[in-house]
Formats: sequence, C-alpha cells, structure tokens
Amino acid sequence: MTCITRRQALAAALAAGLAPHLQAQTAAAWPARAIRLIVPFPPGGGTDFLSRVVATKLAESTGWTVVPDNKAGAGGTIGIGEAAKAEHSGHTLVMGQLDNLVIAPLFYKSLPYDAQRDLSPVALVGDSPLVYVVPTASPYKSLADLIAAARKAPDTVTYASPGAGTITHLSVELLAHQAGIRLRHVPYKGSGPALADTLGGQVQMLAASIPSVLTQLKAGKLRALAVTSAGRNPVLPDVPTVAEQGLPQFDVTTWYGLFAPKGVPGGVVQRVNAEVNRLLQTDEVRGAISAQGGEPRPLTPEQLGERLAQDAKKWRAAIAATGLTLELG
Repeated sequence: MTCITRRQALAAALAAGLAPHLQAQTAAAWPARAIRLIVPFPPGGGTDFLSRVVATKLAESTGWTVVPDNKAGAGGTIGIGEAAKAEHSGHTLVMGQLDNLVIAPLFYKSLPYDAQRDLSPVALVGDSPLVYVVPTASPYKSLADLIAAARKAPDTVTYASPGAGTITHLSVELLAHQAGIRLRHVPYKGSGPALADTLGGQVQMLAASIPSVLTQLKAGKLRALAVTSAGRNPVLPDVPTVAEQGLPQFDVTTWYGLFAPKGVPGGVVQRVNAEVNRLLQTDEVRGAISAQGGEPRPLTPEQLGERLAQDAKKWRAAIAATGLTLELG
C-alpha cells in the first residue's frame, strides 16, 4: 500500500489551491503571438466561411491576431490530425465539425487522432443543415425525379461530396438506404472542387453545406432539390426538406466548433469560449451565420464535449442500422 506523507499531502493541497491562480495567470498572459486557426477544408466551403468570420471578428473585438490556415484532405482529417499534435500553448485552434470528429472515426481504419482523447472542446459556432443541389440544366426538377432515375438505372446517378467519410457523404448514403436506391459516390478534397465539377456537369448532384453553394443558388447556376433538416431553412424557404418528399424520418444537420489540442490551459479555453460566445450574441455575427443558412449556438466547452460524445453514439447506431460498410485510409 502506498503511504502518503504529511509533506506530500500538504504539497498536493497547495498545488490544487494554486491551480486556479496559475490558470488565470496563463490566460492573462495569452496570447503571446498569433493564433493559428486550422481550417481542415479548402477555401470556398462552409467550414472556410465560418472560420474566417470567427477569425476576423475575434481579431476585431480582442486585438488578437488570428490567422486561418487551410489544411485540406481526407475529409478534413488531415487538418484535425495536425491540430491534435500541435503544441499545447493555446496558439493553435482548429474548426472541427461533425464529419471529421464523429463520422470519419467510424469509417477510417486508422486516424492520427482520437477526437475525445486528443482534443479539448472550446466553443460551438453553429449548426447547419445540408442541401442537395443540381445544375440548373439538370433534368431533375425535384428529389423525386432523381430518386426515380436511380430506381430505373441503379448505380448510374452520380453525386459529389467534399470527401469520403464526411457527413455530406453519409447523408446521401442514408437517403439512398431509406429510398431503396443506389447512387454512385464521387468524393472530392473539399466543397470547392466538388462544386466546380457539379457546375461543369461532371457529376449530377452535389451534397453540400448551404454556405458553400448559396452564391451559386442565388445566381441561378444551381437548383436546390432538398434540405436535410427536419424543417425548412429560413435562407432557402422555398426548398422542401427530404422529409417532405417521402422520407419522413430523415433529419440530418451538421455543426462547426472550435477545438484545441488536449492539454491547453483551461483558463485559455474558457477565455476563447467567452469571447466566441459573446460574438455569437452580436447582431453582426448572428446575421452573417444566419445569412448562410446556419444557426449560431453558444455552448460551454463542457456542453460541446457532451454533444461530441452523444453524436458519436447516435451516428454509430445509425450506420449500423443501415448496414453501410466503408473502410477508408
């Protein structure tokens, strides 16, 4: 049996008592240099848009230098892996999302990180549904048209996603499962390249975040077939949900949040969380996020951690129910 001396006990008590004070000192001295915000997708997508809104407004409101750094590839897992291995000073953050923190770990054989073990939740930025779009010249005027074509010729209707193992990819596989059809997946390294090939007619449908295709929708270059949330989105009020079009149980949304390498001082995490949540209460930031189809959603770091854990259980069960098997990496 291990014996603890009185001196050891006093030292432990003193350390525990000093911890909050040391955390406060660390947070007060931070940041000592520019903060790198890793964006795990290329420029032009929803993740990139929200990252740049957060970086710009944090810099304006706090005086910090926040530099977005796009590190794309493998469905966002390359950027997340780099963040997980970064130093623990609090000068590296990453904009994580449901697909690379929850979905990808269910599909990839080996990842350079475990989201719940290697990352500290910092702040949730917002939730957003996905949208299914086709070029305006497409013969598919509705989701029903596309489903009918896939039933007539299985595995011939193609769809693009920002990457295999992302929530956009999984959402279409769930759609296909519930509709009893087979679609052909064409994965890309981010929303930008997927969008370019959809506009060019190389693929027939694109599953994407609303921010990544909103400009093209407004310009009339794309037609939205459906949004994936249970209710219609205020930015696309005329676009029906998947649930309205014959699949009443369909409801898929994604989220975006800031994470830091595990081991970052708690005082720094709390400070960033407070600043981000304050921004999410301002009309300007709420409006910027809402205008792109998102919903600002302030949470504490603890609440974001709980959501991460709950979604991991939810999507593991959903994938098992569909029988979808996918081995990546």
